[in-house]
Amino acid sequence: VQLQASGGGLVQAGGSLRLSCAASGRIYGIYHMGWFRQAPGKEREFVATKRWSDGSTLYADSVKGRFTISRDNAKNTVYLQMNSLKPEDSAVYYCAAGNVFGVDRSSYGYWGQGTLVTVSS
Repeated sequence: VQLQASGGGLVQAGGSLRLSCAASGRIYGIYHMGWFRQAPGKEREFVATKRWSDGSTLYADSVKGRFTISRDNAKNTVYLQMNSLKPEDSAVYYCAAGNVFGVDRSSYGYWGQGTLVTVSS
């Protein structure tokens, strides 16, 4: 499975960005796809994930109400719509996929390259 993330950039606080992650390869083994992020000097943390079978979602408390994860099944792509961005949302965002629905890194066996999101104050 290959994951290709895109959509990062520089935005002012209060602005919006949309990240995309396209999956290719042997994707039949994927049960859910989501996003993590890692700020400089910090651990990689869970952001959101979406289960392919029924669309169930999980969000980190820090992004609830501001971020929305969605999918396009035909394109094997998930999106992360990020609204009301804050400087503390600045990080490298990683797309991930796995076969155990959850928020732990161990639930994800596939990782894409990161895309940088910078939110200026």
